[in-house]
Amino acid sequence: MTGSREREDLVRLLDEQREMFRITLRGIDDEQARQRTTASELTLGGLLHHLIRCERAWTKVLVERDENAEQKLEDYEGEYIIGADETVAGLLAEWDRVAAHTGELVRSVDDLDASIPTPTNPWVPGRVWWSARFLILHILREIAHHSGHADIIREQLDGANTTAQRAG
Repeated sequence: MTGSREREDLVRLLDEQREMFRITLRGIDDEQARQRTTASELTLGGLLHHLIRCERAWTKVLVERDENAEQKLEDYEGEYIIGADETVAGLLAEWDRVAAHTGELVRSVDDLDASIPTPTNPWVPGRVWWSARFLILHILREIAHHSGHADIIREQLDGANTTAQRAG
């Protein structure tokens, strides 16, 4: 098994990036989480919804290692939408469960250098193989990427930003 220090560093980075996203959500209600503040369709709640589904999907890829997996555009319907029956608190609790599962996988995956088949999809139609490490880092990249989106949406919503909220 690859060194435990590397694994703990990966878990820590994931946890810290999730916390940055959570800071962006600090003090907003469910109505604000659904509010569009930019020209894009993205909302804070929709981004949270996506990150949960995204992290869950990639950990499934890591576990199943299905060489025939494929994703279609219709698999992404509702991806960036917080459902009418969903709440920020409920989604955050769900993300805690997903994050705990991810942490367990990072600590227990047999080999971080193992080659993992990724699903084919409309934007990358051929089969791509990533190391387990790269797949885990891809989850981190998704969270970081969308944290930037969330910060802009939040600033447009009420002027708050993650850096100032983190300091406060």
